[in-house]
Amino acid sequence: MRKLFLLLAFTLFMIGVSAQQDLLKYRISLKDKAATEYSLKRPEKFLSEKAIERRKKQNLPIDSTDLPVCRKYIDEIRKQGVNIVVVGKWDNFVTVSCNDTTLIDRIAALSFVRSTEKVWFSPGADKPTMSTERDSVINQPTLHPDSIYGRAITQVQLSNGDKLHEAGFKGQGMTIAVIDAGFHNVDKITAMQNIHILGTKDFVNPQADIFAESSHGLSVLSCIGMNQPEIMTGTAPEASFWLLRSEDEYSEHLVEQDYWSAAVEFADSVGVDVINTSLGYYTFDDKSKNYKYRDLDGRHALMSRQASRIADKGMVLVCSAGNSGTGSWKKITPPGDAENVLTVGAVDKKAILAPFSSIGNTADHRVKPDVVAVGLGSDVIRPDGNQGRANGTSFSSPIMCGMVTCLWQACPKLTAKEVIELVRRSGDRADFPDNIYGYGVPDMWKAYNEYKLKNK
Repeated sequence: MRKLFLLLAFTLFMIGVSAQQDLLKYRISLKDKAATEYSLKRPEKFLSEKAIERRKKQNLPIDSTDLPVCRKYIDEIRKQGVNIVVVGKWDNFVTVSCNDTTLIDRIAALSFVRSTEKVWFSPGADKPTMSTERDSVINQPTLHPDSIYGRAITQVQLSNGDKLHEAGFKGQGMTIAVIDAGFHNVDKITAMQNIHILGTKDFVNPQADIFAESSHGLSVLSCIGMNQPEIMTGTAPEASFWLLRSEDEYSEHLVEQDYWSAAVEFADSVGVDVINTSLGYYTFDDKSKNYKYRDLDGRHALMSRQASRIADKGMVLVCSAGNSGTGSWKKITPPGDAENVLTVGAVDKKAILAPFSSIGNTADHRVKPDVVAVGLGSDVIRPDGNQGRANGTSFSSPIMCGMVTCLWQACPKLTAKEVIELVRRSGDRADFPDNIYGYGVPDMWKAYNEYKLKNK
């Protein structure tokens, strides 16, 4: 009987160990894609039809970064006893989880592995890993019969986004990915029920409820996608949306950049045109990973390397500059230092700089931020379903993102990089850009008319 009891106890212990969440995550960077089963001559085997069409339309090459991570390499890594978390093909990495660091030593010795880096450790067994509760929904927004935009009219008018709307360009036929921390109550808020959401995907925790997590993405989405005249109209009210979660609010680690990289590649595959990300990183729970100013070169952070490739895939990335203007850091945060993206600082509704708005330039002397939009007193929808106001470049970014989307709808012959450059040129400080306002407040109507003049 004692032997049976011990056997049962051991079995239960092993079940507990196997069910235990892995406490460590590592990024495994790979040397090459030499074992690939794919050929660049047959892109339809590894790229979606929408991704291929976008590249063709903009005359963009399909290159080795588009090839999937080698299945042979992934299988060999998995055989070492780790779990695969995410895979990133553009930067050629595999992120894994485990509880045994000796497994990582074995993986590091594999011939195709370039390097390994710890990117996450558990914050502790007593810490939450997902949200299970919802805020109550009131759904009694205030009506503003004098304007389809409600109180949000100024944040649209500042860049003449309303003129694009009046001309019929409201984002129809365009797809936007919002990569954020969660979209609390978006599925329950009456005023948001006509936002055209194509789908959701959670790269942090697929078991979590993306509509129970952070309300940050809810407010971000409202700046772009609201389409309720007299309550609030966003900057691209007729666009379609993918809602993607990459930010883990329960800890701050490099792995969130791995999630973000996977989210961006997913956005590419489902045919997204414009990406908004109101996320940025420079300090971490592991202080040895904190960034320094010299790291803001668009290449040091994985997130920045990934962001710098987005326009090469035919998409436009609009991202927040950061909210460190009054702190000791002051600078923009990755991925805002990336090349060929629109990094957005914050101003108030009179176009005066918000004190918290992070400044540039990059470490390699590129102008940042690129442009500014309303981020002080931005009008948003709150998780209770009513209007409110919020501060941060988290909101100037989506306000700008929606207008960029409408501009691209109006200027369909442009490539992603040409759209970015056109927006910069339309800024009210374009002749003398600086490290505070960048190229200034863009004039979207001016940009559209410049395009029309050149394409008569």
